[in-house]
Amino acid sequence: MRKGRSTLLSRRNFLIRAAACTAAPFLPATAFAQSAYPMRPIPKTGEQLPVVGLGSTKAVLQLPERGTANFQLLLRTLLDGGGTVVDTWSRDAALDKLTGEALQADGLVNDLFLATKVDAVGAEAGRELLARTRRLFGKTSDLIQVISLRDLKTQWPVLKEWQQAGKARYIGATVSSDHQHEAMMDFMRGERPDFTQVNYSVMETDAESGVLPLAADLGIAVLVNRPFMNGGYFSRVRGVALPEWAAEFDCHSWAQFSLKYILAHPAVTCVLTETTNPKHLRENLGTAYGRFPDAKTKRRMREEMQFI
Repeated sequence: MRKGRSTLLSRRNFLIRAAACTAAPFLPATAFAQSAYPMRPIPKTGEQLPVVGLGSTKAVLQLPERGTANFQLLLRTLLDGGGTVVDTWSRDAALDKLTGEALQADGLVNDLFLATKVDAVGAEAGRELLARTRRLFGKTSDLIQVISLRDLKTQWPVLKEWQQAGKARYIGATVSSDHQHEAMMDFMRGERPDFTQVNYSVMETDAESGVLPLAADLGIAVLVNRPFMNGGYFSRVRGVALPEWAAEFDCHSWAQFSLKYILAHPAVTCVLTETTNPKHLRENLGTAYGRFPDAKTKRRMREEMQFI
C-alpha cells in the first residue's frame, strides 16, 4: 500500500525532531517548539528552501577511497535534519558514477534539491557535460550553475536552452573569490539569473556591499559558499574560547558563529556547509534555529575575528 502524503510528512517531522534531540547541545530551546525546518523563499517563484545545505566537494572527492556509505549517511543526515539542498558538479565519469550511486541510494535524490554546475569550455562540451550529469546523477537538476563564470558567454545560453527544454528548474552562476564579485554583479544586472552563488562569511564580508544587496534588489536567490573558508576559518579559531556573548544569539560553537553571521543577512537564501562528518552536519543544521545577530552584534563579531 502506498503511504499517504500526510504519513510521509509526519515521519519527516518526527525525523527533524529526532535530529534536533541528537544535536541538543547546539540548539536553543525554541528548536523543540518548531515542527518544520526554517526556510526562505526563492524570490522568482516563492518556492521555499531550507536555509542550511550541504556543499559536497570533500565528501565526493573521498568516494574512490571510502566508498559511498559515508556520503549516503551525510545525505540522510541532511534530509532527516530538515535540509534538502546539495551542491555538487560533474568532474569525471568514474567519480560521477560513484556520486550518482550515492545520490540514488534508497531514492535519496528524489527528496533533494540538487544544485549542479557546468564546468566546460564550448557549447557542445557544456551540453555533453550536462547530459552526463543528468544521466549519472539520476535526476533533472533543480539548479544548474555556470561555475566561477567560466566561459559564461557560451555556457549561459546553453543553460537557458536547457531550462527551456525542462532539463533544469533554475539556472544561475557561481563565484568563490572577492575579485570575481564585480563580474558577477555585471552578469546579474544583465541577465537576472534565478540564483547566484557567492563566497561570504564572518571573515569574507565583501559580498555585503555588493552582491547581496544587488540580489535583494533584483529578486535573485543566493547560495553562500566558503562559510568556513575551506577550513581556514577553523585553523584560525582552533584553541580559542567562543565568546560568552555568542549565547545572546543562540550560538554554541565556532561553526555556528560564522553560519549565524551569514544567515543574519536577509538576502541569503541558503548557506552551503562543507563537511564529511554527520555530527558536524547536524550541528550546522541547528544554526537555523533561534536568534540571529543584529547589525551591532555583527560588527562585534567582525571585530572579534580581527583579534584572533
